[in-house]
Amino acid sequence: MPLRSTRSSLNPQPSSPAFEPRKEEQEPLSTIQSASNSSSPYFTSLRRRTRSVVSVGETEAAKKSIIKLDIAKYQYVPSTPPRKKQKVDTPTEVKLEDVEDAAGSSGSNRKTPKSSCKVKAEAGSPKTPRSAKKSLPQLSLTKPHPAPPRWEEQYKLIEEMRKNIVAPVDNMGCERPRTVVDDDPKTLRFHILISLMLSSQTKDPVTSAAVTTLHDTLPGGLTAKSLSEATTEEIQNCINKVGFWRRKADYIKEAAIHLLEKEGGDVPKTLEGLCELRGVGPKMAFLALQCAWDINAGIGVDVHVHRITNRLKWHKPPTTTPEGTRLNLQSWLPPHLHKPINPMLVGFGQVICLPVGPRCDVCLLGQQKICPSRISNVKSGGRKEVVFIKNETEAKVEIGYENMVLKVDEGAGLLRIKDEPSPEPSEVGVAVKMERDNDLDTMIEQPGMNKVDEVLEVLDRVDGARDVDGEPLGT
Repeated sequence: MPLRSTRSSLNPQPSSPAFEPRKEEQEPLSTIQSASNSSSPYFTSLRRRTRSVVSVGETEAAKKSIIKLDIAKYQYVPSTPPRKKQKVDTPTEVKLEDVEDAAGSSGSNRKTPKSSCKVKAEAGSPKTPRSAKKSLPQLSLTKPHPAPPRWEEQYKLIEEMRKNIVAPVDNMGCERPRTVVDDDPKTLRFHILISLMLSSQTKDPVTSAAVTTLHDTLPGGLTAKSLSEATTEEIQNCINKVGFWRRKADYIKEAAIHLLEKEGGDVPKTLEGLCELRGVGPKMAFLALQCAWDINAGIGVDVHVHRITNRLKWHKPPTTTPEGTRLNLQSWLPPHLHKPINPMLVGFGQVICLPVGPRCDVCLLGQQKICPSRISNVKSGGRKEVVFIKNETEAKVEIGYENMVLKVDEGAGLLRIKDEPSPEPSEVGVAVKMERDNDLDTMIEQPGMNKVDEVLEVLDRVDGARDVDGEPLGT
C-alpha cells in the first residue's frame, strides 16, 4: 500500500509517520546568560562597559552602610511665629421678639427654645473702619541741617531766571484757578483746595482744565454744597483726564461733605484740619494755608523742589523723600523764603531744570559753574526753544511842559506824547517852561516835520530867535 503524502499549506515539507525529524532539545530562555550591559537577553551589545559590575552581596552591604539622615533636624523653623489675624467684631442685631420671649420665660417654667435666643448678625454690615486720624507731619528737626555754601548766590540766579521766563505754574498753578468766583473769597479758597487735591501726579494745564470743567458743569458752580450733592459719575466725567481720577473723585466728594459738616463749607485754617481730609498730604496742607489763608506754616515740597535742591547738593546726605527735603530746608532757609521758594523752583523745573535732559546750556548756574550737577556740552538742536523775556529799562529823555511830557525813546527813535504832570526840577530830565501857542500844539499833535526850516521855526518859538552867537535877534 503506497504511503500518502502529508504535505499541507502550512508545512510544505512532507511528513510521514515512519520518518519524523529529530527534535533538538533547546534550553529555556531563563538559562541563557544575558549580556551584562544590555537589557535584551538575546543580543550582546558591542559598546564598552561604562559601569562596573557589582555583585549582589556587595550591593546589600552598601545599602546597610548608608546612614539615614534625620530630616526633622534640618526642617525650617521661622524665627518668629506668624501673626494671627485679629477678628473684627461686626455689629450685631438682636431681635426684640427674642428678648421679650426670654424675659417672659424667666418667670415661667417653660423653656425658651434655643432658636429664639440666637443673636443674628446684621446682613451685609460694614466692618469697623480704621482710625480716620492721620499722624501730623513733623514740624522741625531735633538737630538743624547746616546751610549749604553759596546757596544765596544760587538762589538769586534762579530768581533772576524765573523773572524772565513764563512757566505753566505762573498761569495755571493751583493758587491761580482760572474760574470766575465773583470776588467770593470762600469759594476761591475752596477752588484752591480742590486744585491742590487734583494736582498730584498731574500737570498744571490738566488740573486747571479739570477745575474749570467742574465749575462750569455743577449747578451753581464749584462749591462744597454742589460737589457734595453731585454723583460720583458726574465728578468722574469732569476730572477723568487727571491722574488717579477715580480715587480723587471719591476724595474731593468726601472732603466737600466733611467741610459742610465741620467747617461750614470753608477750608480749614489749621494744619490738623487739613490733614484730616483724605487725599491731603503735608505738601497740600502747607500750600493750602499759604495760598488760601496767607499762613506760613512750612514749605510745600513737590517733585521739582525735591529734585532741584538735591541737584544743587543742598542736602548732606541726599534726601530720599519730600518730607526729608522739607525738614532740611525749614531748618536753615529764612522764614520769609518759605512761601516763594515753591513757585520759583517749580517753574524753574518745568522750563529749564527738567527731570530728563536739563537745559544746562541756557542755565546761568551752569554758565557760572556753580551747579555741582551741571552737564557740559548740552546740545540744544531739535529741542524746544527757551524764550527769555528781558525787561530792560528804556533810556528816556523827558521834556516837561505845563501839562505834557514828551518822552523820546532813544533805542527805537520814536516820539511818544503822554499827558501827565511835569516832574520836579530835581528829577532826571530837563524841565523847560514855555507859553502855549496854538500852532505849536497842532504841530506837536501832528508830527510830520520833514524840513529843516520847520524844525527851526518850532525852536524859534520856544527859545526865541537867536543869531549864530546865541544872542537874541533885535538886540
